[in-house]
Amino acid sequence: MKLTALGVWGGYPTQDAGTTSYLLQSESGFNLLLDAGSRAVTELEKELLPTCLDAVIVSHYHEDHIADLGVLRQYRQLYPLGKNGWDGKLLPIYGHAENAYEFSKLTLEGVSEGRAIDVVHGTKIGPFDVSFQKTVHPVVNYAMRLVEPKTGQVLVYTGDTGYYADLSAFSGGADVLLADVYFLKDKEKMPNHLASHEAGRIAREAKVKHLILTHLSQTVDLEKLQEEAQEAAGNEVKVSLASPHQKWQI
Repeated sequence: MKLTALGVWGGYPTQDAGTTSYLLQSESGFNLLLDAGSRAVTELEKELLPTCLDAVIVSHYHEDHIADLGVLRQYRQLYPLGKNGWDGKLLPIYGHAENAYEFSKLTLEGVSEGRAIDVVHGTKIGPFDVSFQKTVHPVVNYAMRLVEPKTGQVLVYTGDTGYYADLSAFSGGADVLLADVYFLKDKEKMPNHLASHEAGRIAREAKVKHLILTHLSQTVDLEKLQEEAQEAAGNEVKVSLASPHQKWQI
């Protein structure tokens, strides 16, 4: 699997970079978009044509994670048929169905189809087996554990979450933990986002190989955020700050 950061900020785009969105590509060539925050489409264009996406999955329905869904569908609706091999294929967009109104908006006739994730048994999306865990957040958010059976590689993406103990078990043994880390360690047990040392502790307990900090705050010292997370994670875990168009081979 290859993971590419498109947007890494929380809340709002700034400094010529967008909010949370990541491109996950399988060994077989399947292209999956994880969340679609502000600027996702223009940043995606720098990596591949948005018509080449095979599916989208969203963790929850806050605007900084779904702002460009409408733009993405408009792009695919208006892109000329036949150009660069575009066949007008329907785009599956996966999300939870616990907010019926927001889930209904994932479907646009002839362009996209909303598909409800199975939060109990998991959902297969192309070559990925995806399981889910509800997190601590003001609205319903699901963390995702994405496994590529062919390679055995594992990515855990938290979406948005405050600290809770079960996240360590859910992340167990992951090659990469892509974690919402918005606060320095002077703030903990927040009901919406992780603090640096909380994410580091989860990574250490889960024995993940690589912790990537995302959903970053525009108002904190990011070097300090990384240092605090690394201190809590210990020397066995690599800790990185996400930046736009940074790529990781999982």
